[in-house]
Amino acid sequence: MSNITSQKFPLQSVLKLNSNDFKEFICGWGAAVINVTVTFPINKVIFRQILEGIPVGAAVGQISREGIRLLYRGILPPLCQKTLSLSLMFSVYEGSKQRIYLLTGSDVLGKVLAANIAGTSEALLMPLERVQTLLQDWRYHGKFKNTSHAFRYLLANHGITECYRGMVPIIYRNGLSNLMFFTLRDQSKILMGEHESLLTNFVCGALIGGFTSTIFYPMNVIKIHMQTKIGGNFEKFLAVTREVYISRNQSITSFYKGVHLNYMRSFISWGVINAAYDFLKSILF
Repeated sequence: MSNITSQKFPLQSVLKLNSNDFKEFICGWGAAVINVTVTFPINKVIFRQILEGIPVGAAVGQISREGIRLLYRGILPPLCQKTLSLSLMFSVYEGSKQRIYLLTGSDVLGKVLAANIAGTSEALLMPLERVQTLLQDWRYHGKFKNTSHAFRYLLANHGITECYRGMVPIIYRNGLSNLMFFTLRDQSKILMGEHESLLTNFVCGALIGGFTSTIFYPMNVIKIHMQTKIGGNFEKFLAVTREVYISRNQSITSFYKGVHLNYMRSFISWGVINAAYDFLKSILF
């Protein structure tokens, strides 16, 4: 048994994987910091459209009237969540994929399982996403002063489980979008070959990220409608989907309210993330 194990997992390979995991984590973290800072105002406009079903002009008008002081209200949770989330996304995916391949010899199985493992790992950080939702909702402006105040309120009055309200759509979104993103990203690198550059990495990341986020956009709509509520029973995924569908004139297109801005934000952010990630990776590796 020990001989088989040593053949499949030689010490040198294991040490190399562990070292690479840390480098992948750092690359994902660095790329995320730039992304969140640049795209937060756009994300806030999209949030208002999702929450209230209003046009982009009305959402921008709301935020403009609130003033510059509140423009970046709620940025700390996504800054913490996205930096950790992207770090986990890249490092857990790459590390899991390589280890599963060593175990099974199947590249396809490795990608599928790694994408879901990475997505579930990211979902552990969802309390930050939960608080961000509350801080961006104008109905809670007078209730919560800041991130720590919102956390204290949820924990003191409703317990840790309240921080994980809306977890099901997040797991669905993370696992499926990770699989699509990394699959298309790998294919783009094969197509680019020796022509790969910082510009091509930006363009490929932008197109893939924009497309992926658009496909799974309805998951964010369902997640936000779950997370803007505090206390009470946890709603079922299908029940919330039906509720949103009925409340918005039974239209499938209503699940895509704000998708244009979301695509623009994702196009920019994933372009930056992909280019910055590959640039940092070329240095660290």
